[in-house]
Amino acid sequence: MTIATTDLLGSDQVGVYLARVGNVLFHPIELEPSSIEILDATLGLERCPISIGGSNLVGALLAGNTKGMAVADIVSDRDIDTLTSYGDVVVMEGGVNTAGNLLVANEQGAVVSPSIPRDGLEVLADVLNVDVAATTVAGQDVVGSLALCNAQGVLLHPDVTAEEVEVIQTVLGVDPMVGTVAFGSPYVGAGACASDTGAVAGQATTGPELNRLEDALGLI
Repeated sequence: MTIATTDLLGSDQVGVYLARVGNVLFHPIELEPSSIEILDATLGLERCPISIGGSNLVGALLAGNTKGMAVADIVSDRDIDTLTSYGDVVVMEGGVNTAGNLLVANEQGAVVSPSIPRDGLEVLADVLNVDVAATTVAGQDVVGSLALCNAQGVLLHPDVTAEEVEVIQTVLGVDPMVGTVAFGSPYVGAGACASDTGAVAGQATTGPELNRLEDALGLI
């Protein structure tokens, strides 16, 4: 199965709950067996159930690649112990700490929110071991909610500008396309989760939106 739709914990914003970090899918502990079955069949990733500081919003709070990851500062010591078994971890502090909302990464690069301080960009570049660049997407700074990428492509908010596309394409090393999920939502990163071989989006996502998602991420 290349692509599927499902709701998680009563929400179609599945990307808020799921964090694909390299070859691992971090997800809330409370997911139902039926949801787990869909994720296994679609994404083909090792799974790690976790709560970040007691929160189920794993996708909003965690982002990274096979080398390392960034996580919000509500993370507990126990959570960090779990995360560090999969790579280096940097804890994002202060007012810019929802890593999953502010960061999108693959094995080639990472695009981050302009709200992250310059010294934070240097730390992220070191932990993720990739080039990092700051840009908005469609003029908004929650880039992790507005972009969804893998090794083959990146899907972006439909109102992304040419200047933003140039930065994103250069840093991530993949071709961009624009699209929506969940019946017209431009928050594609919040509404879907993808691996290099599959993707899952909320149940409200339409057939044409799924086709666009497949095309953008090279899943066909």
